[in-house]
Amino acid sequence: MAAFAQVSPDRVDSGRAPPVAETTPEEGAPQATAPIIPDATFEDALPPLSDDLNAPLEAMPALDEPQAQAPGTVATAGQGDLGTAPAQDSELAQPLPPLAVFDATPPAEIAGEGGDRTSAGIPYDMVVQGLDEIDAESEFRGLSALKEGGGKAANGAMIAARAREDEALAVRIMKARGYYDASAIATIGQVPSTPGRVLVTLSATPGPLYKLGAITVKAEPTVPPDLIRANLPLKTGDPIEADRVQGAEANVSLKLPQMGYPFAKIGTRDILLDDETYLGDYTLPVDTGPRSSFGTISTRGDLAFDAAHVDLLKRFETGELYDSRKVDDLRDALVATGLFSTVSVIPRRSHEAGPDGTERVDLLVRQNAGPPRTLAGAIGYNTGEGFQIRGSWTHRNLFPPEGALIGDGILGTQQQGAGLTFRRSNAGQRDKTFSLIARADHSNYDAFDAFTGTLSARWSYDSTPIWQKRLTYSYGVDLIGTNESVYNFNVGERKRGTYGILALPGQVEFDTSNDLMNPTTGYRLKLSLSPETSVRGAVRPYARMLIEASTYYPVTDSLTIAGRVRAGSIQGIDRDDLAPSRRYYGGGGGSVRGYGYQRLGPFDPNGDPVGGRSINEFALEARYRFGNFGIVPFVDAGNAYESTFPKGSDLRFGAGIGARYYTNFGPLRIDVATPLNPRPGDGRIALYISIGQAF
Repeated sequence: MAAFAQVSPDRVDSGRAPPVAETTPEEGAPQATAPIIPDATFEDALPPLSDDLNAPLEAMPALDEPQAQAPGTVATAGQGDLGTAPAQDSELAQPLPPLAVFDATPPAEIAGEGGDRTSAGIPYDMVVQGLDEIDAESEFRGLSALKEGGGKAANGAMIAARAREDEALAVRIMKARGYYDASAIATIGQVPSTPGRVLVTLSATPGPLYKLGAITVKAEPTVPPDLIRANLPLKTGDPIEADRVQGAEANVSLKLPQMGYPFAKIGTRDILLDDETYLGDYTLPVDTGPRSSFGTISTRGDLAFDAAHVDLLKRFETGELYDSRKVDDLRDALVATGLFSTVSVIPRRSHEAGPDGTERVDLLVRQNAGPPRTLAGAIGYNTGEGFQIRGSWTHRNLFPPEGALIGDGILGTQQQGAGLTFRRSNAGQRDKTFSLIARADHSNYDAFDAFTGTLSARWSYDSTPIWQKRLTYSYGVDLIGTNESVYNFNVGERKRGTYGILALPGQVEFDTSNDLMNPTTGYRLKLSLSPETSVRGAVRPYARMLIEASTYYPVTDSLTIAGRVRAGSIQGIDRDDLAPSRRYYGGGGGSVRGYGYQRLGPFDPNGDPVGGRSINEFALEARYRFGNFGIVPFVDAGNAYESTFPKGSDLRFGAGIGARYYTNFGPLRIDVATPLNPRPGDGRIALYISIGQAF
């Protein structure tokens, strides 16, 4: 195969015969007539002429009557004897078929097997020289047209076009890194050892590196005076790199609205290069706009709630210096309500000065209310609890502002129930929630069989997937009526009993972890306290307490070690006077895995758990993640005790391995565990399926 070379247009040979020059005779000059020499062969081919002018003409021979050719004559393809006439083809007289029935499928020999037209292309290799000196070869190869072509092109012109594109790419990359005298050239030739294979060599010459000289900012005075320059991280002597310069300007665009200048605009930079000193003087014009403070809030559109409730969500005061971060915070709070299909917060100039000399900026909230109703469902399985199907219907704004009505139900092999909840989000204070709950449940476990009705009121300050807070709390009141089966150790049999319970539950949690559903760093501390009174023949006050701590340590980006410890105690009441559903039990997916749900703790003579007044639990996991999947080996330990304080002895251990599939709302958890020191009646394998990590 011949090597590719550039050819000048004036050297291109078209293959045509040279034109004949025409000579025009001068006007009035005598014209010489060349003698006409008859062609004997041509004359012999014509029929003889008769002297009788009135004689009829002889008929021309038909095409299908071949005429004898004179020796030495050559018949032209598709042409008969000069004395023959073209035959009439009956197919030509037929009308053309309509275009709609024309078959445009190319023949097999043209289309090729499977339509692969690149199989007959020209293979090529690429060599890059000079870019590795400035650490730019990797970036170049990631954008290269030749590289993207996969080492094959349909023809040589395509290879040349890709090479020209890569020349321009190499120059752009070098200039973006401060090499403004850069050049690049691509040469195309054969691979010497492989006939038919092309070698493209791109040679880059960066030239000298240009650096920043004088740095000038053109802007109106600011407060403080050096606000722009202090937030423009460029200094004399820095390379004039595009990423560095654009990043510095972006930082100014970000910082000015955070420091009271919501309408600041960055102008077009000017860099004057000196090819002798290789320095570039940099000038940046900035239109700061007025220094501003927060004014009023108004809203328009398809409203989910009015401006007064929007004002409740803000974390700034009227007259406070404008800060775009607080505007973004307000926008996020509006999105977090879940009541909008679209919502925006737009600063508007008022052209009115405030008492501190700043201009008041009013915020316009544009709302477009979204569908308020939601249907949700979940399914899960745990050994000891069986299958559970949960569903809920929510109207998030039935009682504006943000007054939701929620109906939920659970259908499981061992638990069934339904509830109705009224929930007011951002109730009088941002992020504070008030709830009224009415529930009816049936629970059928080895430990107890209970029919329970609950009325609750609760105030809470909670974390959500959008807003994760360090300090959260909740407090409220529960009124519970429950009829439960309980083993009576005095008579030696299980009997049913009815309990009336008044509880004042409270909880405080401090959370430094980085994620609610899948933490990989930080720690959590949680304290729960519930003073309660149980009525069953007599009034018996007591207190339930539970403390829990968990920590998360990232060994690598893929591996996290997680640990948890939990301890609980019930003070002021005998175990047998306590409703079985209010006692502590161990075992299950959220406790010591490997043991059945509520199977850790004291048992009655029939081998059924009866619960205790204290509990302790320990857990250690190694969470290894690869992509959207993960593997989690774990070890758990713990037990429940009849005494009011947990013991360090008689711990039960479980171990296993889990699989994780990470979704955008949390990891799907599948854990398989086995007890390491089982008791008679404990199963060998336990399976747990749920959403979220174990802790």
